[in-house]
Amino acid sequence: MYFEYPKILFLLLILIPVMAHHIWRAIRGITPSLQVSSLAAFAKTGTGLRHYFKHIPFAIRCLSLALLIIAIARPRSSEAFNKTDTEGIDIIFALDISTSMLARDFKPDRINAAKDIAIRFISERPYDRMGIVVFAGESFTQCPLTTDRATLINLMKDIETGLIEDGTAIGNGLATAVARLKDSDAKSRVIILLTDGVNNRGEIAPLMAAEIAKTYGIRVYSIGVGAKGMAPYPFMTERGVVIQQVPVEIDEDMLKQISQMTDGKYFRATDNTKLLEIYSEINQMEKAKITVDSLTTYREEFMPFALAALALLLLEVLLRLMVLRRLP
Repeated sequence: MYFEYPKILFLLLILIPVMAHHIWRAIRGITPSLQVSSLAAFAKTGTGLRHYFKHIPFAIRCLSLALLIIAIARPRSSEAFNKTDTEGIDIIFALDISTSMLARDFKPDRINAAKDIAIRFISERPYDRMGIVVFAGESFTQCPLTTDRATLINLMKDIETGLIEDGTAIGNGLATAVARLKDSDAKSRVIILLTDGVNNRGEIAPLMAAEIAKTYGIRVYSIGVGAKGMAPYPFMTERGVVIQQVPVEIDEDMLKQISQMTDGKYFRATDNTKLLEIYSEINQMEKAKITVDSLTTYREEFMPFALAALALLLLEVLLRLMVLRRLP
């Protein structure tokens, strides 16, 4: 609570000389007098109740005056509300789920590392719509654009290799992601394309899909995942799983072209830490627009003080006219 006219509160200082004057009169006994020859007749009368209660009306009047001054100073209270308007970004994860994503140069392997870090990225962006496209020899939509974080994360966790025919149809995966974003009216539309191989399947060439993305103003951040040189890969044999070293082949030139054509950026992730850093960099580059409007409401608080002052004045009148007159 605050006062609209705080300087009026200085009027409370008037009460100091008023009270001092009243106390001085009480001490000096400035009251009407009558001269008599002797006080013997009044010796046994004692002091009546009126003597003890005569100062109460004055105290009530001072208190009512103080309340009136406070009311005139216009006490008010305020309460602030924040209205948040968000303009999010539409993001599609285009994730390679070919069997090569089982390589263990990431912990525990490429595909699980990609899923775990993508889930962290999802959790850090509450204002964006996101969706998932997966591809191997073909592509399909795992989750359309949504703001339902729980559903999106659960569908991300359900991704695994072997869901579709094996291969690496990067062009098909990118084209499917573009189809999910082309009708979006978001201020920024982004595809995060993650793969660990070379395009070897599909009807649509990756660069043709990139041209379509460019036409619709969709930005593509491409990520090549895989260690430099060789990577451990699990092979199933009659004796169980055998880990062998296999060459890492990523068409980095093509991925760079895709990102350059769409005003995006290419990244190379060689381990979990590097992949996490890449997602953090994308998170910083693609910021949602958040506008906070502050609204303050005011409430007048003078009425309780004014009513209390009026009630005290009425009480003083009743005491003077009805109570004190009857006291001995």
